[in-house]
Amino acid sequence: MAQNRPDSPRDSRSAKIQAAQKAGPSAGASRMTIAAIVFIVAVIAVVGGVILTQKSSEKKAAAGGNSVPTGASATAGYPGNTGVTLVSGAPTLALYEDFQCPNCALFEKTFGPTIKELAGAGKVKLEYHILNFLDDSGGNQSTTVANGVFCAADAGRFQAFHDAAFVGQFPEGQNVTVDDITKFAETAGLSGDSLSTWKTCVKAGKYTKFITDTNDAAFKISGFRGTPTVILNGKTLELSTPESLAAAVQAATTK
Repeated sequence: MAQNRPDSPRDSRSAKIQAAQKAGPSAGASRMTIAAIVFIVAVIAVVGGVILTQKSSEKKAAAGGNSVPTGASATAGYPGNTGVTLVSGAPTLALYEDFQCPNCALFEKTFGPTIKELAGAGKVKLEYHILNFLDDSGGNQSTTVANGVFCAADAGRFQAFHDAAFVGQFPEGQNVTVDDITKFAETAGLSGDSLSTWKTCVKAGKYTKFITDTNDAAFKISGFRGTPTVILNGKTLELSTPESLAAAVQAATTK
């Protein structure tokens, strides 16, 4: 009677190779499937994180109406050169402006470069007091554009937006929309998510109360004479030329 003979080493090796060949594609496919799932999950996590971050920014931007810009107050205004080291004895230069004010646009055209030069060199501590009282005469430009500049400040673009808004100032008394003033934000360098957040911020009127409080505080100052008003170390200036401003700053600098 015939008996089954034991597998030779060669037969055993062949059987293992055949088994591996049969299992190989299936096992490889499983590993590939797992890797693909892990990759997809990772992508979803990253995309989800970006979306959540954007939603969080939009939520903060829409916090609506009672916010105060970083480093600012209704009485001290918005700091115009916080990143600059001030020279010893540098005086405080406070500017009172309204984005609807034609004389403010003319003032910025004439004195703006000198003011930025003085502020950039740390020769003055610069304060911007942005008001909205001209809205009482008609239109909404003062408050809307003021919200625009402080919403731009959230992205570090206060000065660029401020300058663009006065260069492209709308006629006094005109109503403006967020879409109308978006060109100022774009000129200031906002785009993509930062521009979307800015639009949410302006539409919510995030800084309206701060702007109104700043306006009210200005009218309580004895040296305030409407817009523009320039006050240097508490003294209201009557300026004729940029050189006269530079001279006044030099004279007010304490040694």
